[in-house]
Amino acid sequence: MIKRATVISAFLVAVIPATLVFADGLAGGGGGVMSTTDGAAGKVVETATAGEYTYVNLEKDGKTAWVACPVTKVNVGQQLAFTGCTPMMNFESKALNKTFGIIMFCGMPLSQAETELLSKKSTGSSGLVPEAKEKIVVEMVKAPNAYSIADLYQKSEELDKKTVVVTGKVMKVSQRIMGWNWLHLQDGTGTPLQKNNDLVVTTKELPKVGDVVTVSGTFARNRDFGSGYKYAVILESASLQK
Repeated sequence: MIKRATVISAFLVAVIPATLVFADGLAGGGGGVMSTTDGAAGKVVETATAGEYTYVNLEKDGKTAWVACPVTKVNVGQQLAFTGCTPMMNFESKALNKTFGIIMFCGMPLSQAETELLSKKSTGSSGLVPEAKEKIVVEMVKAPNAYSIADLYQKSEELDKKTVVVTGKVMKVSQRIMGWNWLHLQDGTGTPLQKNNDLVVTTKELPKVGDVVTVSGTFARNRDFGSGYKYAVILESASLQK
């Protein structure tokens, strides 16, 4: 049974169509490409657990947004925050017998301290990509199909749908979103200003933040998840090389 509560003002950060709300002017990367790895925070007004997911409805100023995360205990009235989310359009939950116009698939909710921090500051578009606190220097492996992250952006058209190898430092991990773990890798090439320094990778494996890993996967450019949600570049179904 989905629980209900009186609507209470809360904070919401999400990359969602203008028919809902853009909080703090939050939008995706340049060139009209919108990020699919964002976050949401707010007060729980509805929740239900079915199948592999707990569904949470977050509210701000009378507007709501749905989040799905791995099964966890959630209470109506609780303040929650999520990061590393991926939007899905017209998602049908057979377990709930409900179709969501848009829903954000996220990892586990943040801790209370992290939730309070997220609710107090505006992340802005620069908050979509993890920011390195130190200079990153990662040596590229020697292989015919090995590339730096900046190279992948520069050669995205010719490398589209090809297998590539990349070595980078794990800057962020979002677990169990649509059956995959989502990594952000950086290798010291490219710049935040040019938006070519960070690579999103989907994998079944689970390295830790701070690990330097070499991954092999299928490279794709302008990966479209529908309704304008795209990655400029992404490495999919990747495996970690030993």
